[in-house]
Order: sequence, then structure tokens, then C-alpha cells
Amino acid sequence: MSDHRKLKLQELGRLSIADFKEEEKSPLIVVLDNIRSLNNIGSVFRSGDAFRIEKIYLCGITATPPHRDIHKTAIGATESVAWEHVADTNALMEQLKAENIHCLSIEQTENSVMLDEFQPVKGQRYAVIMGNEVDGVQQSVIDQSDTIIEIPQIGTKHSLNISVCTGVVLWDLFSKIKKL
Repeated sequence: MSDHRKLKLQELGRLSIADFKEEEKSPLIVVLDNIRSLNNIGSVFRSGDAFRIEKIYLCGITATPPHRDIHKTAIGATESVAWEHVADTNALMEQLKAENIHCLSIEQTENSVMLDEFQPVKGQRYAVIMGNEVDGVQQSVIDQSDTIIEIPQIGTKHSLNISVCTGVVLWDLFSKIKKL
């Protein structure tokens, strides 16, 4: 017999939405650059809630709440995580950089830094830019980024779903920042 009893929902210590909004946030922002899938958008909200990020920017064609398909995967995280729609990702990049936010595009490029090798700096805020499911992060956005991060992969596809990729990156950054 296992000594690992599953916890009941009421044992998880969940915050109310009001309490979540008052709590200190991780110094992480997510920028969704022209994401097509509503389910991916909802999943990113859910990951954003899990790691108590500052905000999600929904850029270009990225759909915004409320929407049934976003809600289906977000399971209420669109109410807890702050978000804003911005028409132009490039203009947002200029704004973030003016606010001294370090912009990390998640993409496979020449001279990218592998995620496991990237070390956040204490007190620095980070924007994690996630690209379109087909075309990835726009080259013009990559050109404005401070660092390009790549997730090391050893399979045949070298491609992760954007929602999975976001979860991996947020967890990695969150866990490193917690230790600073």
C-alpha cells in the first residue's frame, strides 16, 4: 500500500482570485505573438496562474477572453491573471524595453542560449515571448530581444506545442528566480 494519498481540492491551499490579485507576483510576463489556437491561449493563462506571473500580453491575432475555447483550458485563470491585448508586438517590445524589462524570445536561432544554461538576475523582470504555432516569433521581435532562449531537445521533431513550451520555460525561470 502506498503512503501517497492524493490531496483533496480543499487541501491544496488555493488562493481566491481576490487574494491572488493582491499577492506579490513572479517577475515574469508572457507575450503571445500571434497565437492562433484558443486552447493554447487558455493553457498559457493556466500556466501563468500556476507561477503567479505579472501579466500576459495578447498580441496581433491572438484572441482575447472571454471565449468558450479559451475558458475551457484556462479553467478560470483569465480572471486571476492580468492581461491586455496589444495590436503590434514590435511596439510592445519597445515599451517593455523602455521599462527595463529583459525580453526573452523563445525560439531556435543562431547563437541562442539553452534554457538550462540561462541564469536570471535577482531583481530583474523578464518578458517571455512565445511565437505563432507555424512561424514562431517574428524576426523583427527576435531582433529587438535581449536574449534568445532555446529549449534543448533530443527527439526527431525539435518542436514543442506552444502551451507546453510556455509551461516548461515558466517553470524553469520560476524555479531559478525562487533560488536567487
